[in-house]
Amino acid sequence: MARGLPSTASLGRFCQKLNWQKTLKESTRETSLQRHLTTLDLTLLGVGAMTGFGLYVFMGIVAKAMAGPAVLVSLSVAAVASLLAALCYAEFRGLVPTTGSAYLFTYVSMGELWAFLIGWNMLLRCLIIGTTVARTWSGYLNAIFSHHIRSFIEAHVGIWQVPFLAQYPDFLAAGIILLVSTFVFCGVRVFSWLNRTVCAISLVVILFTIILGCVLVRPHNWSTEEGGFAPFGFSGIMAGAATFFKAFVGFGAISASSEEAQNPKRAVPMALVISLGLVAGGNILVSTVLTLMVPWHSLDPDWALADAFYQRGYSWVGFIVAAGAICAMTTLLLSSLTSLPHIVSDMAADGLFFQVFAHVHSRTQVPMVGILVFGVIIAFLALLLDHEALVQFHSISSMLVYTFTATSIIMPCFQKAPPSSAPGPASPGRTEQASAPEPRQLRPALRPYLSFLGGCRPGAAVAWALGVLVASAITLDCVLVFGDSALHLPLWGYTLLLLLSSVMFLLSPLTLGAHQQQRRQDTFQVPMVPLTPALSILLNIFLMLHLSSLTWLCFSIWLLIGLVVYFGYGIRHRKENQREQPEFTATRDSLEETVQPLQLPSQSVAQEPTLMDQPASP
Repeated sequence: MARGLPSTASLGRFCQKLNWQKTLKESTRETSLQRHLTTLDLTLLGVGAMTGFGLYVFMGIVAKAMAGPAVLVSLSVAAVASLLAALCYAEFRGLVPTTGSAYLFTYVSMGELWAFLIGWNMLLRCLIIGTTVARTWSGYLNAIFSHHIRSFIEAHVGIWQVPFLAQYPDFLAAGIILLVSTFVFCGVRVFSWLNRTVCAISLVVILFTIILGCVLVRPHNWSTEEGGFAPFGFSGIMAGAATFFKAFVGFGAISASSEEAQNPKRAVPMALVISLGLVAGGNILVSTVLTLMVPWHSLDPDWALADAFYQRGYSWVGFIVAAGAICAMTTLLLSSLTSLPHIVSDMAADGLFFQVFAHVHSRTQVPMVGILVFGVIIAFLALLLDHEALVQFHSISSMLVYTFTATSIIMPCFQKAPPSSAPGPASPGRTEQASAPEPRQLRPALRPYLSFLGGCRPGAAVAWALGVLVASAITLDCVLVFGDSALHLPLWGYTLLLLLSSVMFLLSPLTLGAHQQQRRQDTFQVPMVPLTPALSILLNIFLMLHLSSLTWLCFSIWLLIGLVVYFGYGIRHRKENQREQPEFTATRDSLEETVQPLQLPSQSVAQEPTLMDQPASP
């Protein structure tokens, strides 16, 4: 038993390491930031952040290879999923008293292992964003020069027919990555006026495209002779929605600026809904015009919007569209190559990634090693990888991040708020809050009907309900997506599994809603918790399951590599090890007092000098 205690304590400490939550200093945002942004300011910020991806990156791929003219339905589904994720993300940022990425928020709210996985996933997302945008930038520049650059490379290098690899090496995309990385390396910053200028150009191009495209529409292009409205069926529409999800994730710019909003509880949700509605409406109109101008199967996915006007003989319009696309892609590329090294630097500063990436240049204040290493990696990926495969990788990483976000905002709603440290006499509001039922307890009106839950320790029923919610959402989505064809079940078995998973998914939010929630007055809160985040989880997983199996395989390999990095390096070099050293010494002292009476007088202490003879840490 004496020897068993240290091993048990070591196992407990190891499990605590995986779920260690980062602690932050007290927030100073109320004194350092001014609340000056209106609802209009936040709306324009969101429109600028979401304009570009859907039109120039995803439109041609989804229209030609996934949904056909039903791309407008895919856009609508993706917009609804993005709105649910946006509301959850807005509250998630309000839970942590500082600014930062989803990696930091997960570290504070969920624990270290989950934070590393989110950071590792964000690293993949930034890699794919940079690669995808560079390929799109190259495609539209090729369009301006009538594809002479592409023809030259294909003539002298050849065409490849390898899965996940491009048909030809895109030296132009690799070159623009290295050029933009050089600007970022020198400390060049993207100013707000540049964002407004590019946003204005994009909006003018979109409006011009819609107006002129309406004149050139041919309803025959949606006829059955051209493949019909939904040539790939329901699965193709959902695959397109999963791909288009990334087109709307610029809503993070709104929630990131919520601290500076004049009335965040009102301005943030309104700006999210309005900006998502405007961007979704514009994309739907453009997709409608695009597939009515030319047959959907004739589009070139690398530069679909400009290609449609070139096919109709309006090359000068295609030139304008290509120029607008290059402006938007350059801004997105700068944003991606600026944020990626900082994510790696944050992880390295916490000790979870290699320390060489934590170094920041004293003059330019940029992570030099991160920009150099990952700039070369992105250039190599842009040189070789296929455009369509990159888009699917991009979507799965984004949906996984926002699934974690929707899950992680549920638990804080059922946790006790920290006691206020502000001195002063108690106000009527405080007295009312003190007399209200505490979070995680059953609501008084439901206690007679749910007495069997009253015997659980505080928070146990909430934790179990959340676990069942996620498990049942995965099960229900698998049944809906793969159906009886993949499961090989009889009709009664398939129906029983569908009903069982549906009932479990519905009971989980009801069980969570039966418990008292914490209400915060100073930050935005998602309406109808836990129903809204539950629907976000269900829809995100549903869309993720429509991505290809090869995408899932490669994504799983990426996560496996991340786990090797974490358990091989991060868990041994993390900064939190320095904080837990005093607690470790105190634990060993308590173990010594427990084990000492069971040991022989002349043994044990001398046998473990590294554990018992060390002085206690201050």
